[in-house]
Amino acid sequence: MSKELEYLSHKVARGLMDRRAFMGRAAALGATATMATGLLGKAALAAGAMKGGTLKSGMQGGASTDSLDPATWASDVPISFGRTWGDTMVEVGPTGEIEFRIAESVEASSDAKTWVFKIRDGVEFHNGKTVTAEDVVKTLQRHSDENSKSGALGIVKGIADMKADGKNVVLTLDSANADLPYLMADYHLMIQPNGGMDAPDAGIGTGAYRIVENQPGVRHAGERFENYWDADNRGHADSVEITVINDATARLAALQSGQVHMINRVEPKVVSLVKRIPGVSVENVSGRGHYVFIMHVNTAPFDNNHLRLALKLAMNRQEMVDKILQGYGSVGNDFPINASYPLFPDDIPQREYDPEQAAFHYKKSGHSGSVLLRTSDVAFPGAVDAAQLYQQQAKAAGIDIEVKREPGDGYWSEVWNVQPFSTSYWSGRPVQDQMYSTAYLSTADWNDTKFFRPDFDKIIIAARAELDQAKRKALYREAALMVRDEGGLILPMFNDFIDAVSDKVGGWVKDPNGGMMNDKALIKAWVKA
Repeated sequence: MSKELEYLSHKVARGLMDRRAFMGRAAALGATATMATGLLGKAALAAGAMKGGTLKSGMQGGASTDSLDPATWASDVPISFGRTWGDTMVEVGPTGEIEFRIAESVEASSDAKTWVFKIRDGVEFHNGKTVTAEDVVKTLQRHSDENSKSGALGIVKGIADMKADGKNVVLTLDSANADLPYLMADYHLMIQPNGGMDAPDAGIGTGAYRIVENQPGVRHAGERFENYWDADNRGHADSVEITVINDATARLAALQSGQVHMINRVEPKVVSLVKRIPGVSVENVSGRGHYVFIMHVNTAPFDNNHLRLALKLAMNRQEMVDKILQGYGSVGNDFPINASYPLFPDDIPQREYDPEQAAFHYKKSGHSGSVLLRTSDVAFPGAVDAAQLYQQQAKAAGIDIEVKREPGDGYWSEVWNVQPFSTSYWSGRPVQDQMYSTAYLSTADWNDTKFFRPDFDKIIIAARAELDQAKRKALYREAALMVRDEGGLILPMFNDFIDAVSDKVGGWVKDPNGGMMNDKALIKAWVKA
């Protein structure tokens, strides 16, 4: 059996077989998830993974207000840095499969209400303590506390009971949820000693790198953790560095000069130029990411649905995709789900640019004067240009949008989820339940449109428990229509994730779950000799 598995793992390394097929075949041959994952790691090394050196990234999405507390992470830099020093119980792989991390297996009851995660033996925190099931339970409990202000609050609220039973973490849900393992992959749920109850921002985890420098908004660095439990698969470099470079031009210059090996959020308008830089490749991948204009439905004047509809109809989505994304994306329809999701409601009519109808609803709203929209370069690549384009589009409906450009530093703490009308982005989530539970449930701390609707909550909770796929799809369709027609979301476009990478980097894998290999480039890629 081991020889056949080894042969199959090398097929994965050569691109002749995907990971999902390998894991299925491995299970059929009686291999554990741990064995299969280990063989994939060895295959990666055989395919050319190199150890040593310093892997450097230049990234937009960092601010002086960033914290090491995983509950607070809202942008690329803290998430990417967090991936270097922390682990969740499970992750979602590039092809959508569950990859076991701190948990080595999971089992569910027949009604999908009780889930048992077996915690891996011998995983060590950076402080020398061995991870226990109690640490995992404490982590989930902390993120379930509304006082934690955790971005994962919406997805853990449905857990009625959580307890440690030897090596197992037993989760009992309020209602069935077949997608629970995907929810446990949320990047906020980094396992910390005692769940982070004592010091949530201590930066102590189980990841490949131990923190050696943390200057929020400036620079972050880690050195290889010698007792890392998964050294065959991850943590190939001796050290990793993130330099925060929020300016797009400066970020590209740092890559071109060799100061960094990779950069995120390449603006679509410069992709053709980047492709001509010697020794640099553009890595783009489409997925579930989307750029948004968000209104707080509980705050005047956006508490008036006629005004919200006017602002939605006053946007030309195709022009946004053409001019802002330069074709690196697709048109959105004011709900956060696209065809990347299996139960996508493809029969919902596309909302079109209609200045006449926008003017009708604007008049019905009774609003007069300008509407203030806040934006920033860090909101998404081209956000300021998008806001100004929207301003011009809305004029045809007689709507005056005042665009205020905010500084990047502090945008995620002082503007997003605080001010009533702003630009933002979402990377998307692997399953619809996680996307809706993170950003639209009434209990979600990251409900950034302030869409507090008990009737919507009931739909999402019912969809979790529905095992009939047709009925489940119908429920998600109903939820999508509610967000689209009554919520505060203007979603003009689903974006490609566009990164630029030096030819000195090996092991790059496109991941539709997010840019920079879903913020895992520093732990999965390596520096070529």
